[in-house]
Amino acid sequence: MPSLTWINGHLSAPGDARVSAFDAGLQHGVGLFETMLACGPDGRVFRIERHLARLERSAEALGLTGALKVRALAEAVEHVVEQSELTGHDPARRARVRLTLTGGDLNLLSRPAPKPTDPTVMIHVQPATEYSPLMFEQGVGAVVADAKANPLSEHEGHKTLNYWWRLRALQQAALAGAGEAIVLQVTNHIAGGAVSNLFCVRDGLLLTPVARGEEAHGAVASPVLPGVTREAVLEAAAAKRINASRRLLTVSDALDADEVFLTNSSWGVLPVVRIEKKTIGPGEPGPITRALRQAWLDMVRDEA
Repeated sequence: MPSLTWINGHLSAPGDARVSAFDAGLQHGVGLFETMLACGPDGRVFRIERHLARLERSAEALGLTGALKVRALAEAVEHVVEQSELTGHDPARRARVRLTLTGGDLNLLSRPAPKPTDPTVMIHVQPATEYSPLMFEQGVGAVVADAKANPLSEHEGHKTLNYWWRLRALQQAALAGAGEAIVLQVTNHIAGGAVSNLFCVRDGLLLTPVARGEEAHGAVASPVLPGVTREAVLEAAAAKRINASRRLLTVSDALDADEVFLTNSSWGVLPVVRIEKKTIGPGEPGPITRALRQAWLDMVRDEA
């Protein structure tokens, strides 16, 4: 199945894709990205409007651009997915869509007061990652990362290109035989997974860390990304009358939970049955985790 890359209106094979050596994304790590899931006969991107709304908020908040053309971006994403032919008529076929927005050809050193400029826009479509069914049937282990998220950084809680430290934490988790790394804030409250949001279940109550934009009035900004899949899971929980609470969580909340799971756009809902050496609940995916994973799968199918 072919992969395709689109950069500022030009389609090419991934190996032929090029950006300027002076692009701010390469030179300074200035940029944002979204990872999305496309599926179904029309190759529809799951909740693309939520992804682009988050991208627009972050681009404006961080000064990347104040005039993001969201509708044009959505059309470009849909066009590249269609051209890739990665979904087609088989509802089981899925594609991974990465939308990257950088600061463009922006020389931060030559301008005394850099202003938002035309960004570089890159869309890459490739076959979706295939995960072992055992990950969802049996659950995975997680470790606690050494790196921590800082709520005082204005860049936390946004999906910026500064992802190296998160990928490093994920790599170290894999070396330890775990499926994810749990990242703490500098206050030792849980931020989430290295590449995911985190949920706990305790006595039937669904708990998840407060995300950026959900803080109480006057509180320090949260470094937790407001995940699109996280939002979908909270909607599913409400529909199933599962009470949910957004609050500050500690490692003890996760270790003592009946169930723990992680969410992102690639795997949906991923059960966690062990954190470090501590078994979570009975050591197998719990009923609420299973129900919410199925609800997410149904959402993806119904909205495709």
